[in-house]
Amino acid sequence: MKEKITMLSCLFMVTIGAFAQKDKIKEAQSLYDKGKSEESLAILSKTEYLILNAPDEDKSDFYFLKGNVLKDLAVKNIDAANNFTLASQAYQDVFLYENESGKFKSTVKANMALKDMKASLVNGAAADFKAEKFKESSEKSYKVYLFDKKDTLNLFNAASSALNAKDYNAAVTYYELLKKINFSGKGVMYYATNKKTKEEDAFISPKARESAIQQGLYEKPRTESIPSKQIEVNTNLAYSYLEKKDYPKSETTYNYVLELDPNNTEAYINLAYLKLQMKKDLADEISSLGTSAAEMQKYDKLNARKDDLTRSAIPYLQKALTLEPKNQDAAKILLGVYRSLDMTAEYNALKAKM
Repeated sequence: MKEKITMLSCLFMVTIGAFAQKDKIKEAQSLYDKGKSEESLAILSKTEYLILNAPDEDKSDFYFLKGNVLKDLAVKNIDAANNFTLASQAYQDVFLYENESGKFKSTVKANMALKDMKASLVNGAAADFKAEKFKESSEKSYKVYLFDKKDTLNLFNAASSALNAKDYNAAVTYYELLKKINFSGKGVMYYATNKKTKEEDAFISPKARESAIQQGLYEKPRTESIPSKQIEVNTNLAYSYLEKKDYPKSETTYNYVLELDPNNTEAYINLAYLKLQMKKDLADEISSLGTSAAEMQKYDKLNARKDDLTRSAIPYLQKALTLEPKNQDAAKILLGVYRSLDMTAEYNALKAKM
């Protein structure tokens, strides 16, 4: 008898908890409907543990509301990148519990919300980039990529924004990932001019564009072939390694760029710049040496290596000038190299051509 009373007490407590949970969901829903998403999220966060023992249908209601609340915060640019990820997870829980219960009450709405949120975050990343908020733009683009890994352009945008933000660690991570997935970015873009705004918009397919034109909304269709971004990816990766002073990886990547395009003038100039940066680092090390016998011996070795590094830049610069005889950057750098090595004849000959 005592065991039965105990079991009944437990069932009673579970029932009370279920009612309390539903009341909290209603309260959170009410706050969300009033535009108070942060207050709504606070309630949901405090009561989420109660949902563990709830029926799948109640779990679906809870996570659909949570997804909507987090989506609203993300769209309002409140910790957008993080709330985007959390909202995606909440909507995925909706799919899970509705699949288990067999009652698809919110699945379609959750799926539409995910697509809408992705579009909002993509637009937000673009707006941040335009406003030169490069770090925020990079974070948003990467979060969108994690949600939809088929849309690899978002990863490319994340890498580009990170580079502009001078976040070279993130840039290396993203560009290396682009290499790993064999990203090229090559494709075709379909454009048409909006009659109302007079601005050119992109379409996902020629059929979608043709439909908009037939509706009288667009005019002046234009198709553009997008070249491969493989060289850009590797050039930016090499530059990021260079800024991190990871000279071996930078040099390897620039050489890979030259495998892709043996006539890439920028890669030759950057390889020369890399050698001169290594020389600069050695010069800084030399200047920090003292006057002991051991340090003077080290000085001679480092100084000889410094001149070797300077000389190693010459072939790259000469090749760049062979490809582009009027390239002022290559010419000025090479003049400086000749002068530092006391190569007077070579200096005068190049100076006469300028």
